[in-house]
Amino acid sequence: MSFIWYIIIGLIAGILAKALMPGSSKEPKGCLMTMLLGIAGAVVMGLIADAFLGGGEGTFIARLVGATIGAMILIFLARKFWK
Repeated sequence: MSFIWYIIIGLIAGILAKALMPGSSKEPKGCLMTMLLGIAGAVVMGLIADAFLGGGEGTFIARLVGATIGAMILIFLARKFWK
């Protein structure tokens, strides 16, 4: 998958992950942080999926779910280190 698709899916995944894990008022929030966590989640989960699945093109929904899970993991880790 091209890097542009990682960015597009990551943006959507970041929004979904933040909606599923809203957080407290103490943590950093905003559009930029949401986008960066989503893109990072998409890249990490995309690379993991490519390594285990042989680099085949998955469906948009499958990539979006994987990227959302990756972004949620990154939000969780960011919250642990932010405290």
